[in-house]
Amino acid sequence: MTLIMDGNATAKAVQEKIAQDVEKLKAAGKRPGLAVVLVGEDPASKVYVGRKKKACETLGFYSEEYKLPADTKEADLLALVETLNRKQEIHGILVQFPLPTGLNPQKVIETINPEKDVDGMNPTSLGKLISGLPGLRSCTPAGVMVMLEHYGISVAGKEAVVIGRSIMVGKPMAQLLVEANATVTICHSKTKNIGEVIHRADIVVAAIGKPKFVTADMVKDGAVVVDVGINRTAEGKLVGDVDYEAIAPKASAITPVPGGVGPMTIALLMKNTFQAFLNQSGL
Repeated sequence: MTLIMDGNATAKAVQEKIAQDVEKLKAAGKRPGLAVVLVGEDPASKVYVGRKKKACETLGFYSEEYKLPADTKEADLLALVETLNRKQEIHGILVQFPLPTGLNPQKVIETINPEKDVDGMNPTSLGKLISGLPGLRSCTPAGVMVMLEHYGISVAGKEAVVIGRSIMVGKPMAQLLVEANATVTICHSKTKNIGEVIHRADIVVAAIGKPKFVTADMVKDGAVVVDVGINRTAEGKLVGDVDYEAIAPKASAITPVPGGVGPMTIALLMKNTFQAFLNQSGL
C-alpha cells in the first residue's frame, strides 16, 4: 500500500516544536522577527505571503510586511533590504519571488545579509551547503529532507534523481541528498533519455515546473516520489510535476499536490527564522 506523505501533518509537527521553543523565550522578552517583501501583484505570491504572515502570528513571531508596487525601482528595493539588514528586531528577510520584469533577483539575494538569509539562497549560504558547514538551507529542499525523515525514509545508499536544476530547489536539493549519502543525478532540459534516467531512481524529486511531466512509465515500482511542482491547469486545478493518479499505485511513497511539499516550505521558513534568531542572539 502506498504511503501518502502528508505535508500538512509534518509541517504541523515542525511548527509545534518551534512554538514550544518560542514560548520559553517569552519570559525574557525575546522573539524571532521576520520581514517579508512583496513587489507587484502576482496572485500566487500574495497567497504565499499571506500564509507566511499567518504562520508568524500562530508561532508568536514578530513580523513586518512590505508591499511595493510593480514599478518599484531596483535601487529602492535594495535600499529597503539594506534597511532591514540593520534592523535588530528583524532576524530573517524574505523577498518573495518572482520579481517583476526589470528587477534583478540575484542582486537582491546578494544584498540580503547572509545571517538573515532565511531562504538560503545567498552565495554565502550556498557555499556553506556545498562545504558541509552549518547554515541556513533553502526552505523547500530542507522541507523535503525533514519530510523524508519524518516518515522514516532513509536515503543513504539510495539512487536519487532530481528533475530540475534551479538555484532555489534543484541544486540545493541534490546537495542535501548527497549530504545524506544518496547517489544523485540531476536531470534537466538537455538530459538525453530522461525517462530511462528517472526509471533508475529509488527516490524521485520533481522540480521542473511542468504539469504531469513525470509519467508512470518513467517511475519504477516501489520508488519514493516527491513532487515539488505546483502548476495550475486551464481549468484552474492545481497539479504537480508528476502524474499523481497514475504513479501513486506503483510508488512506495508519494507526496500529493496540494498538501505535500508546499506546507513544508513555510514550516522550514519558520524554522530558519528561529535558527537565525538564535544565531544572532547568541543563544
